Amino acid sequence: MNKIELIAPCHFGLESVLKREILELGYEIAQVEDGRVTFYGDAGAICRANIFLRSAERILIKVGRFRAESFDELFEATKEIPWEEYIPRDGKFWVAKAASVKSRLFSPSDIQSIMKKAMVERLKVHYHIKWFEETGASFPVRVFLMKDIVTVGIDTSGVSLHKRGYRQLSGRAPLTETLAASLIMLTPWKADRILVDPFCGSGTFLIEAAMMAANMAPGMNRSFLAEDWSKVIEKRFWYEAVDEANSLVDDTVDVDIQGYDIDSEVLKAARQNADDAGVGHMIHFQKREVKDLRHPKKYGFIITNPPYGERLEDKQALPRLYKEFGESFRNLDSWSAYMITSFEEAEKYFGRKADRNRKIYNGMIKTYFYQFMGPKPPKPKK
Repeated sequence: MNKIELIAPCHFGLESVLKREILELGYEIAQVEDGRVTFYGDAGAICRANIFLRSAERILIKVGRFRAESFDELFEATKEIPWEEYIPRDGKFWVAKAASVKSRLFSPSDIQSIMKKAMVERLKVHYHIKWFEETGASFPVRVFLMKDIVTVGIDTSGVSLHKRGYRQLSGRAPLTETLAASLIMLTPWKADRILVDPFCGSGTFLIEAAMMAANMAPGMNRSFLAEDWSKVIEKRFWYEAVDEANSLVDDTVDVDIQGYDIDSEVLKAARQNADDAGVGHMIHFQKREVKDLRHPKKYGFIITNPPYGERLEDKQALPRLYKEFGESFRNLDSWSAYMITSFEEAEKYFGRKADRNRKIYNGMIKTYFYQFMGPKPPKPKK
């Protein structure tokens, strides 16, 4: 397989982060749309993208793009896709997800059913069989309809890429690993600057930051569906990508990454998650309230996901909590703070208007990423 198009879905509003990552991996961008970036690569790019991209939700092989305003058109165009180039005789295939926006075809279940029938018809002719056992490798198909334009992709990842494999335990309203990594990459934080999360929960921000500092690829310790796709990717490409990832790791890097929380059980889970990620020795966890947040170092960073108030009794405590957070921050001379929250009055009680504000969806929850910028540290003298 030579030059192919790959689709990388991501969180809405964070496409620029993913685009930058893909360019840094050395691939050419084909298109940037709401919630996804399409790029060009080869079979090896499938492996490297799955293993190295921190902000992508999954990697799809783009196999078709066409206009369909009726189910007949959808069926015929789907049937024209050369499915036999990807799916073997014993392959398990289905339309795992269909999403439709501003299109005449809007029923996900009907779209899925029609496309599955078209795939079966195509493969029946190619393999000269009437019944598919579907006992082999899995080939889930995902389809997006936007203004009657249908984009079809085969999912190479399987379980979403936010499942790095380290977070077995989490607290309430956890941040996904991909979202946490994306938000860190939106800030100027680098490994030589102190990083504190005063509401660390299960430790996701801190673990993702430590993995970045150690140059540890997020997908190097998990598996992917496409590893079993002998028709599409030679096994050597996976071995080469894993070898590349291993060769880049440096977990001896000197960092100052700290996490605080008031819940001892949550901190215990965070420590376990960090150990499972291989970065436990790089993060200091401590039980501490936000009103006690202080640090002697200058030019530090706070990146955090404070409580939103998921329960009624929690909501009543939010004004005091954000007020204490703001007061502690004001005493941290020259620091910067970044927080993601759905609390609409966060700036009011924090006591300062954000220098920047970005709307982000955390699952189905509309949140805001508030950015309070501190001064840049002076450049070291030559």
